[in-house]
Amino acid sequence: MSVGVYTLGLNHTSAPVSVRERVSLSEDLVGPAIKSLKEAFGGKVREAAILSTCNRTELYCATDSNVAQNLPQWLAQFNQIDSGSLSPHVYVHDRDLAVRHAFRVASGLDSMVLGEPQILGQMKDAVRVAEEAGSLGTLLHQLFQRTFSVAKEVRSTTAIGAQSVSLAAAAVRLAERVFGDLSNSRVLFIGAGEMIELCATHFAARNPRQIAVANRTIERAETLASRYEASTMRLADLPGRLSEFDVIVSCTASSLPILGLGMVERASRERRRLPMVMVDLAVPRDIEPEVGRLDDVYLYSVDDLGAVVQSGAESRQAAVVQAEAIIDARVRNFMNWLELRSTVPVIQSLQAGAQDIQHKELEKARRALARGESPELVLEQMAHALSQKYLHGTLAALHKCEQTERQQLMGWLPRLFPSRDIRR
Repeated sequence: MSVGVYTLGLNHTSAPVSVRERVSLSEDLVGPAIKSLKEAFGGKVREAAILSTCNRTELYCATDSNVAQNLPQWLAQFNQIDSGSLSPHVYVHDRDLAVRHAFRVASGLDSMVLGEPQILGQMKDAVRVAEEAGSLGTLLHQLFQRTFSVAKEVRSTTAIGAQSVSLAAAAVRLAERVFGDLSNSRVLFIGAGEMIELCATHFAARNPRQIAVANRTIERAETLASRYEASTMRLADLPGRLSEFDVIVSCTASSLPILGLGMVERASRERRRLPMVMVDLAVPRDIEPEVGRLDDVYLYSVDDLGAVVQSGAESRQAAVVQAEAIIDARVRNFMNWLELRSTVPVIQSLQAGAQDIQHKELEKARRALARGESPELVLEQMAHALSQKYLHGTLAALHKCEQTERQQLMGWLPRLFPSRDIRR
């Protein structure tokens, strides 16, 4: 069974956040997951990389079709999920479709935010982790190098990322729908990662009355807070201070919710029915979904923000068409490389056979010269022998094959022997 490229996973279009959060992997779990994947199939998964973000978890593998069809079941087992509940959301791509998917993901065409640049960095991180795990070989290494090159070409030659509405900007829009002008609002950010930094930049531009940052590590919170003259607090302080804030934006790497229904319900009572906007950008979620049932709390998940973002995507369709054309051409280039790579063993075998003939004829010539035979005669005999062996396989095939095969072979002769004027 030949080894091919396979991609499988689930994303924001195939699965809701309630499913995605159950298979999401933090960076420190990706390496062990790759090890588990290779062990589960006894080395039949030759190469592997895993990309896991808030919007997708995907496996990129070099394996055969028999193994590939069992990969969704492994994904469910590794995450301790019933495979029947996961399978409706999982997609599997092979060969050119797998290559096209990788190119589209890196170029931002498969993102919730069309053209967003973060995914490229996340993909490079996934490749780095796979390299550290020793699970990248020639095939996936070539795939990802070409993937990054395609993404660069798409972003530099099209307007795919121009005027894109980011999730951070969408969060501001949703808060403004509730409060209007945010200048009198108090905003709390929970977490101190890249997404929170983006959100802090967008909200700070609206000059809110107060900005605060809560984080498990207070030093990281202080680093972010210093840029916006914000205050800081520890996560342990949240129960007593949550009611102070009108807008809460959370995005941490916690595997369990940070804000539960009881905590938010108490904060809402203390606010005496003043509205509260809560934006949960984390996967797995930081805020229990039941919070959204509270009358004065407006809870938005990453999928809700995605809907806001997509509402402005139509204006970039011309750039999408350009990007898809670039990707089509680069997919063909990669598949040509892959097909050529499959002929390498045949080429090596032909070269080994030719070298064997060369070695034998040289030895015969050396022995003849050692016996004192004429060098000119020895060279003529060696040239004759080489030419006969050069033509032997083709002439034998012409004599032995049936009429239809003979006609096909005759059609190939001008390409096999381009220096000769071969007439049919």
